[in-house]
Amino acid sequence: MTHIIGIIFWLLVIPFCIGLLPSNFISERKINPGVILLAGYMLMWAVFEVITIPAVIWIQNENFYFVLRWFLIISILLAIAGLFIWYMSWRKCKRRKVRFQFPYLASLKHGIEAKIEWLLFFAILGFQLYMSVTRVSFDGDDAYYVVHSVMAQQSGTMYKFLPYTGWTTSLDIRHALAVFPMWIAFVAVKADIHATIVSHVIMPLLLIPLSYLIYYEIAKVLFASRRENIPVFMIIMGMFQMFGNVSIYTNETFFLTRTWQGKAVVCSVIIPMMFLLLLWIFDKESGNREQSAGLWALLVCLNMATGICSSLAVFVLAILLALSALCMMVVERDWKIPLKMGLTCIPNAVYVLIYLYYHSIGG
Repeated sequence: MTHIIGIIFWLLVIPFCIGLLPSNFISERKINPGVILLAGYMLMWAVFEVITIPAVIWIQNENFYFVLRWFLIISILLAIAGLFIWYMSWRKCKRRKVRFQFPYLASLKHGIEAKIEWLLFFAILGFQLYMSVTRVSFDGDDAYYVVHSVMAQQSGTMYKFLPYTGWTTSLDIRHALAVFPMWIAFVAVKADIHATIVSHVIMPLLLIPLSYLIYYEIAKVLFASRRENIPVFMIIMGMFQMFGNVSIYTNETFFLTRTWQGKAVVCSVIIPMMFLLLLWIFDKESGNREQSAGLWALLVCLNMATGICSSLAVFVLAILLALSALCMMVVERDWKIPLKMGLTCIPNAVYVLIYLYYHSIGG
């Protein structure tokens, strides 16, 4: 029972409370419990990067214990701050009605067709979760990434031992900067569950619904005037994921068979979240584009969260944002858009400089 409580606390309660912090600076029209949870994960992963990467580089022995201590403290403080700011805003009546309404309930007014479509989507989602947990797929990467999580959990040291042999090794900067396995190890320690179980069982149950939550928010923007099409969109996305295993390199393959790996998180969570934030930032549906501080701050956090997943993804996301900025500059005739987007990519530039420096000295 304590294991379940630990998982719920660190994967739902803490991210949700942390998400209240940036959500105070986002339009009420966009806020619901799912968005708060997504915002919390972006901020939480960004903080984890800031704490863990310096520990990997500069602390030689038992550096994971350093991460355990400080990430625990900062996460709790951010959660408390989120609750406090939200409470103060509520007391002053400045905001905030959080819409505790699930997609299925929201579709009741659209008739029996929408109900059937939502039931079909949830059946697809349930089937994917069931297969991901009961038909666990193992591959060569498990011997590297999952073992790094296990060794951090058991030895308190990050990236100091070679997973294949257990011998000490020099710092592999390409993998050492992508610290998502260390976040899995953190969850494993706090929930007192073996890191392998967290990777293969808990992570799919978290990340797959989280990905679909992002698709749902995207659909709300794309079909703002025809919301009855949202469940159809979700069914199509679910079918794409189920039948996209045309090679071992597709996003769909990683989504369902390597869910716990950082590169799978980039394709399934980070990049869709980037498109969602861009849709929100340049949203014209309400008549005035709400480029609020919270959305831009979340874009910064998203860039930082990318770094814990994959070193290469930092380049990819920066390129995608640059292309998006150029397109929006032409469409909106606003030369300040690339400047704003470039400022959100400052964490990417810092990450790249760290990578290049330690790669040049043989790290």
